[in-house]
Amino acid sequence: MFRSVLTAVSAVCLLVFFQVAQAAADNSRAAEKPPASVVFLNPGFSNEPFWVGYSAFMQAAADDLGMQLQVIYGERDPQLLLHKARNVLASENKPDYLLFVNEMYTAPELLRLFADSPIKLFSLHSTLTLEQQQMVGGSRGQYRNWIGSLVPNDEQAGYWMAKALIAKLQGKPGSLLAFAGVRDTPSSNLREDGLRRALREHPEIKLQQLLFGEWARQRAYEQAQLMLPRYPDVQLVWAANDEMAFGVMQAAQELGKQPGKDIHLAALNNSDEVLQARIDGRICVLVGGHFTLGGWAMVMLHDYHAGLDFAKRGGKDRVDRLFSLLDAKQAARLQQRLNVPGYAVDFRQFSAVYRPQIKNYGFSVKPLLQ
Repeated sequence: MFRSVLTAVSAVCLLVFFQVAQAAADNSRAAEKPPASVVFLNPGFSNEPFWVGYSAFMQAAADDLGMQLQVIYGERDPQLLLHKARNVLASENKPDYLLFVNEMYTAPELLRLFADSPIKLFSLHSTLTLEQQQMVGGSRGQYRNWIGSLVPNDEQAGYWMAKALIAKLQGKPGSLLAFAGVRDTPSSNLREDGLRRALREHPEIKLQQLLFGEWARQRAYEQAQLMLPRYPDVQLVWAANDEMAFGVMQAAQELGKQPGKDIHLAALNNSDEVLQARIDGRICVLVGGHFTLGGWAMVMLHDYHAGLDFAKRGGKDRVDRLFSLLDAKQAARLQQRLNVPGYAVDFRQFSAVYRPQIKNYGFSVKPLLQ
C-alpha cells in the first residue's frame, strides 16, 4: 500500500518536473530567436478612433511580448493599401509576419502578391469569405505562407444587438431602421446577417429600411434626416458601429426625439464616447470587445515564432467570442481600463510560451471587464 502511494507521488513529481523543464526549454528557444517583426496593414484612417485604438492594443501586446510592430494605414482606400503592401514586399528589411484585413475584399490580391515571399501572412478581423476560399483555397493550402486567421463573432454580435433592441418593446409590434457599414465588407455583411436572423424570429418587428452608412457619422446623420421623417413611428435603430449610431442620434434629437425614451439605439464599438452614452442610457444596447483582436493575434504569432503552433491550441482559423453585450456597469469598467497605460493586461499569461498548459486560447474581452 505504502509502495503504491510512493509510486503515484513519484509519477506526479516526474510529470511536474517534465512540464517545468519543457516550459524552460520553450522559453530558452524563444529567447534565442530574434524578436518577431510584424507589419499590420490597417485598413482604416490613421485618425479613425476605432482603428487607432485597435492598433494601440496591438502595440501594448507587442511591448509586453518583446515583439516589433509597424502599423501601416490604408486610409480606407484599397488601392492605396495594396500600394503600401507592395512597398513592404519590396523592402530590404522584410518583416517576419504580415497581418491583413479582408476589407473591400482585397485579401485574394494580397495573397497573390506575397505568394513567393518568405513573409508569413495572417488574416485578422475579417478573413476570406467562403466564396473567395472556394477559388483560392484556405490557409496553409495553395498559399502555404498564409498560416491562419482570427476573426470575431460578427454574425452573433449583429444578432445580439437586434435581440436586445427588440426586447425594449416587450413583445409589442414596432418598426426598425438599420444602418450597415460598407457593402463589400465581410464584417458588415455578417452583422447584417445577425440582424436578419433576429428579425425572422420576431415577425412583429418591421424593418423599414436598411441603409449603408459606410461607418461614417456624417453620412448616417444625413440618411437619418431623410429616413426619420419618412418613418415617424420608428422606435428602434440598429447601427453596425458607434459612429453611425451617433449620426442617427443627432438627427433624432433635432426632430425632438429623446434617445433612450422616444427612440432606442443599438451600437457597436468601444470608443470613450459610446461607452459614456451606454452609461448615460442614450445608447440602449451596446456590443463591444473586438478591438482586442489584434492584441490576441500578436500572442498567437509570438507563440508560433517560438515554435509553438497555435493550430494545436484551438485551430489555425479561429472565430472567437470577442464581442460581448455591455451593460452600463461593464461599460464603465471598460472605459476605466482603456484609460490605463498598457490596459493593465499581462499578455504573457495568455501565451503558451509562458503557460504551456494552455490547450485552447479562448480569447475574449473578459480580462478587461474584471
